[in-house]
Amino acid sequence: MQRHPFNMEKAMLKSDLITGAAKAAAFIGVSQRVVYHMCEAGTLPHIKKGKRLYFRKSELEAAFRSQDAA
Repeated sequence: MQRHPFNMEKAMLKSDLITGAAKAAAFIGVSQRVVYHMCEAGTLPHIKKGKRLYFRKSELEAAFRSQDAA
C-alpha cells in the first residue's frame, strides 16, 4: 500500500521541526541564550506560538549557510 502524498509531506515537515530553544541551540551548536538573542534580533528564523518557539532544521541550516557566505 502506498502512503498518501499528503501524509508523506506531513511526516517530512514533522521531521524538519525542532521544538524549543534548547533543542535548536543543540542543533546549531550555540547556547540557549544565543538562540533567544538571535530570535529577538530577527536573525534566526522561528515561529512563536504562545510561549513556545519552533524552528525548522532546513531554515536554520540555510540561515547559517548564508551567514558563512557573508
